[in-house]
Amino acid sequence: MIKKKNTRKINIGGVEIGGDSVISVQSMCNTDTRDIKATVRQIEMLTDAGCEIIRVAAPDKQAAEAILEIKKQIKIPLIADIHFDYRLAIVSIKNGADALRLNPGNIGKREFVEKVVNAAKERHIPIRIGVNAGSLEKDLSHKPEELPDSIIESAMRHIKILENLDFDLIKVSLKASDVPTMVAAYKKFAAISDYPLHLGVTEAGTLKSGLIKSSMGIGSLLLEGIGDTIRISLTEDPIEEVYAGWEILKALNLRKKGLSLISCPTCGRCTIDLINLAKNVEEKFKNIEKPLTIAVMGCPVNGPGEAKFADIGISGANGEGYIFKKGEVVAKIPFNDLITRLEKEIMPD
Repeated sequence: MIKKKNTRKINIGGVEIGGDSVISVQSMCNTDTRDIKATVRQIEMLTDAGCEIIRVAAPDKQAAEAILEIKKQIKIPLIADIHFDYRLAIVSIKNGADALRLNPGNIGKREFVEKVVNAAKERHIPIRIGVNAGSLEKDLSHKPEELPDSIIESAMRHIKILENLDFDLIKVSLKASDVPTMVAAYKKFAAISDYPLHLGVTEAGTLKSGLIKSSMGIGSLLLEGIGDTIRISLTEDPIEEVYAGWEILKALNLRKKGLSLISCPTCGRCTIDLINLAKNVEEKFKNIEKPLTIAVMGCPVNGPGEAKFADIGISGANGEGYIFKKGEVVAKIPFNDLITRLEKEIMPD
């Protein structure tokens, strides 16, 4: 059982972050925020995939103002991503953003930061301080072995700016593209602060490499009870980020939702096209809402036993298919009918 670190609790548009709250899954739109229709369409698709908080870029006033119409049409909280121009943060807040992602240090003058903080206070809107290893202040060390400490120092500088303005609705991220650097930074920070943490390996890469890096970095921290919300940063359709986030949480028994697939790695005993069978099952039931563990095994001899903890499973050999529940075979049918029969067993209506 993973014992989660107790952090401060904040609320982002109705989603609780930190404390005893469940770990939430986030993503970020890759649409032009000014294109309201396209952005709403993508958020709806991400919501259907399980995204619980969405972030959009607000690079100019038109994008910040678009948040007003976007918010009217979506069901999940929205975070505005702000850089440099404090006025964009204020416009985003006025137009309904549920939280901000910014670094107060790059906003400029204290009076500008104070204006943003006052607007956030008025609507009780949290601010995420997002530190990236690749964009640290010039006076901090950029030596690889010193990067974790530099990331933490940068975060503390930004935190103090907000704390000095009597603002503590803060969430922190300490990202790096290098996994050991990212893990070290989060672990050290978690030991000295109780602000809630947003986990991520930044610029993780494309689907395959990015999933591995993110799983190693985010997963290792979650195992130690560190982390309150996650985003899997991939050079890919953001829907894949959401699916990946859920798979990591389900693998660690931190959340239960939808499909959990068990499938064997194939061997010389396998006489069926197990790879495509497993992929078909995964695709067929990927959007199922209720928690369900399905096993797809390569032979009827070991299949039921190896997957005895699955809710339901299938296996096959020599043109025959088998349906089993909790390790017990309940039906023997032609192999080509397996998927159809499985669907009827899971969704009888």
